[in-house]
Amino acid sequence: MSKRNSAKYKIDRRMGENIWGRPKSPVNKREYGPGQHGQRRKTKLSDFGTQLKAKQKLKGYYGNISEKQFHRIYTEAARLRGDTSENLIGLLESRLDALIYRAKFVPTPFAARQFVGHGHVTVNGKRVNIPSYRCKVGDVIEVREKSKQMGLVLESVELAERDVPDYVEADHNKMTARYLRQPAFADVPYPVVMEPNLVVEFYSR
Repeated sequence: MSKRNSAKYKIDRRMGENIWGRPKSPVNKREYGPGQHGQRRKTKLSDFGTQLKAKQKLKGYYGNISEKQFHRIYTEAARLRGDTSENLIGLLESRLDALIYRAKFVPTPFAARQFVGHGHVTVNGKRVNIPSYRCKVGDVIEVREKSKQMGLVLESVELAERDVPDYVEADHNKMTARYLRQPAFADVPYPVVMEPNLVVEFYSR
């Protein structure tokens, strides 16, 4: 289970944005941050503060990945050919928990991490319980037979608030999904503005 599962909406309020686009987000009612100092007047962020916020927002979106793990993903993205910010998004989206979320088998990235960790998923017929597992293009992800009737899954596939992106092919009757291609940043349906270029600047300081 994610260490942030019970306090995920504090991330929304700290960022001042509904970063998952969920109707229940408290940002919809209270735009100020959490805690006793949340209503203090906001000051203009420095360049460093802007970059840090961009990093925290992107890291938080994917179930609040640990700093160590997120930095490791950035390092790999910087080592690959091409644009580092595009590579970073591609690597984040190829995580098993991210693809489970994109396929709409679960309602949130936090639920995706827990769902995978509890062994409800197979990749190419083999059980995988590591949320950060890196999927390859063409991999077939399937909800295990005994898990297909879970209320969480059945409710999630009916959610109208988001669609399955075109780099994932999902069959909600069979509860399977295929990873078709690594997406570009513009392909990813973030409900808020993400700025991976600022994340690159943060780590390049």
